Amino acid sequence: MMPCAKPILTPLLSFIICILLWELTVRYSGWDKNIFPDPLTVLISMGELIRSGCLLKHTVASLFRVTAGFYLAAILGIPLGIFLGRNYTAALFFNPIINFLRPISPLAWIPLAMLWFGIGDQPAIFLIFLSSFFPIVVATTVAVQSINPTYFYVAANFDFNKYEVLSKIVIPAIIPSIVTSLRLTVTIAWIVVVAAEMIAVQSGLGYLILDSRNGLRMDYVMDAMIVIGLIGLFLDYIMRRLSNIESTVWATVER
Repeated sequence: MMPCAKPILTPLLSFIICILLWELTVRYSGWDKNIFPDPLTVLISMGELIRSGCLLKHTVASLFRVTAGFYLAAILGIPLGIFLGRNYTAALFFNPIINFLRPISPLAWIPLAMLWFGIGDQPAIFLIFLSSFFPIVVATTVAVQSINPTYFYVAANFDFNKYEVLSKIVIPAIIPSIVTSLRLTVTIAWIVVVAAEMIAVQSGLGYLILDSRNGLRMDYVMDAMIVIGLIGLFLDYIMRRLSNIESTVWATVER
C-alpha cells in the first residue's frame, strides 16, 4: 500500500508546502495583495475565468499553436535528420547552416515573423516551429550516425533495398533518441508560445498574462501562470508515457 501511495503523496506534499510558503510570503512580506495576491484570491479569480470561458478560450488557442508548430517541425525535421544522417555530403553541406541558425533564439525572429505573417496564429506557429525544428533535426541526425555500422553490412549481405534499410534498421534504432528529443522539444515549444503570445497575437495564455498585467489584475496573471505550469506537467507526462510504451514495445521486439 505504502509504495503505491508514495509516488502520489510526495509530489502532493511538495505542492502543499509551496502553497503554504506562498501564503506566508503574502502575509509577512508587506506587499499589497493587488501586487502579490494570496492563494485564495487566485483560486477565486480562477473560478471567474473558468465560468466566463475566458480561460478555456486562451488555453485552447495556445495548445493549437503549440500542436501545429510542433507537429510541423517533427514532420519536416525527422525525415531531414534521417537524410542528413545517412548522407555524409549533404550533412557536410547543411550542418554549417543548421548550426548557424540553431543558437538564434526564436524570440529574436519575432519582428520578422510579425512583418511576414502579421498578427495572428501564423507568427506564433512559425516561432514554435523554429524552436522545435532544429533540435529535432540535430537529434535525429546524431541518432542515425550513431547506429552500429555492422547492421548496414548485414543489410547489404541480405540485399536490403533502401526502404527495407530505413524501415527495419534506421527507424527502429533511432526511436528511443527521437522520443527523448520530442519530450525535450515540446517543453521548449510550450515556453516559446507563451512568450510569442505576449507580442505577436491577441489570444492565448501569454496574451492573457500581458492583458491582465495592463489591467492590474495580478490574480489573473498568476492564474495563467498556474495553467501554463499544469499543462507543462501534463505534456511532460504524456511524453514520458510515450517513452515508456516505446521502451516496452522495443524490449518485446528484441525478445
